[in-house]
Formats: sequence, structure tokens, C-alpha cells
Amino acid sequence: MDQFHLIIVTGMSGAGKSQAVKVLEDIGYFCIDNLPPVLIPKFAELCVKGGERVRHVALIADIRGGQFFDAMSQALQELRKQGVSYEIVFMEASDKVLINRYKETRRVHPLALHGRISQGIAEERKRLATLREQADFIIDTSSLKTSQLRDILRKRYALNTGRKGLNVTVVSFGFKHGMPIDADIVDDVRFLPNPYYVEEYRHKSGRVPVVRDYVQSFQVTQTFKEKWFDMIDFLLPNYEREGKSQLVIAVGCTGGMHRSVCMAEEMYRHLKETGVDVSIEHRDLAKNDVEEDAPGYEGEDA
Repeated sequence: MDQFHLIIVTGMSGAGKSQAVKVLEDIGYFCIDNLPPVLIPKFAELCVKGGERVRHVALIADIRGGQFFDAMSQALQELRKQGVSYEIVFMEASDKVLINRYKETRRVHPLALHGRISQGIAEERKRLATLREQADFIIDTSSLKTSQLRDILRKRYALNTGRKGLNVTVVSFGFKHGMPIDADIVDDVRFLPNPYYVEEYRHKSGRVPVVRDYVQSFQVTQTFKEKWFDMIDFLLPNYEREGKSQLVIAVGCTGGMHRSVCMAEEMYRHLKETGVDVSIEHRDLAKNDVEEDAPGYEGEDA
């Protein structure tokens, strides 16, 4: 069983603490925003007693807690007494960058409710000086893009959860039933020859071998597959490099029964063979008058 580990994200207001916690949440941490420091030791104790359910936790604690934040030093001492493994991540940025961020978002600095932003920043730096000295990891976001911050945190705090790479879902659908609202990529295959107009194929889905063979017997289908597969193979590593963890590829035809089903199965098989973590769903297949159906490739469920 992994040891309980706590990451305390703190630092300057506007330096990116909330964004950092979002990244940690995406990679598997249980996250809490703005927990009063006086409650941190008790919360850690509950997590430890909870066994394997909560082993990796990240929380934000900053001056928004007002007088409660003054108890941080005592809270850290209590964690050490409890033998709790913790790490302090301190987020900061230059005064100029922080001021620009506040002006862009039109937010009010928590220590400058009725004064200048620069005065609030100066006071905050003063209050956080001791905590900054205790920090295990300091991140200056002055010149960092969101993707760069994400990479820094992922490299340092990635968990061995068994998940790897990008998770892809291939979904077939019919345009007459509406496009999937969660689709990242939508491919329209209504230009391919339609088995619907072949009487013996009309009520058989694109998963049935004779229908699949019919759709793929045309040169336009083969040309499309070559270009389509090449494009997706190019896109996936680039999406993953930018931090995307899930991708939905939607393939649509008129009713979601013949061409889209056939081509979704082709994409599913291609990605499976190249080692991608992929699943497939035929969203609108059951909405059609399907006479018979067949299992997916190599016994895979659809």
C-alpha cells in the first residue's frame, strides 16, 4: 500500500495555484481548495485512517483563509508529529505579472480590497516569506504557459496508477440523430457509397462482413482510410504532448447504421493494432431497423 502523501500548494495570489491543483487532480490526486490550515492535521489523520481510499492528496492553503492562515506553522508542526509525509509547493510570479493578471481578470487582490494591487502584493510577500523558506518546490510562473506548468507538475508528481497515454473513444453516429456533444474530432463519411440502397444490405449494419466488404470495395474508401489513419496517427501524439488525456473521435453517416459503423470499426482496429488505449461505441445503431448484427473485430464488444 502506498504511503499517504500530502501536497500543500500555497504562494502568491494570482500565481497559478488553482491551475496547479487542477493538473494534480487530473493525474490522480484528491484535491481540496482553500482548506483552513487548522484543519489540515485532522484531515490528514482521517485520510491515513481511511486506508487505501485516499493516499495522494493536494490542497490549496493561502491568505484567503484570513486569520486561519496564521495557523499554518502550527499545522505543519502537527503533521510532522503525526509522521505525515507532506511537501510544500510555493507558487510565485513577478509583481508586474501579478498586477497584469489582476487587471486582466478584474479581480480584487485579497489584501488590497480598498487599496492598490501593488500594496496587497507587497503585504502578501511579507506574510508568506517564512513559508516560502520552508517550501520544497518553488515554481515561478512569470513566463510559464499553462502547458509548461502542466509538464513540470506531471514530471514531478505523476502517480503510477496503471494509466498510460491518451484514452481514445471511437463513436459512430447518425447525423439525423444529432452530433455527439462530447466529440473532439468529427468525421463525415456520408460521401462513401451507401449500403442502404442495396436491398440485401439495407437492414444489416456495417459490422456484418458482407456490408463491411461492400463499403471497402470502393477505391474512395481505401483512399479515405489511408489519409484518415495518417491524420489521426499524426494528431494523437501531439494531443498527448499538450496534456490531453481523453479524445473522442466521432464518425457520422446519415442514420448511424452502415458507413459510420463500418469506418468506426476500421479506426478502432487500426488504433488497437498500434497500441492505443481505445474503445468503441455505436451510439445510434439500435435506433435503426437492424435485421442482424455481428460482433466487432476479434471478438471485441461494440
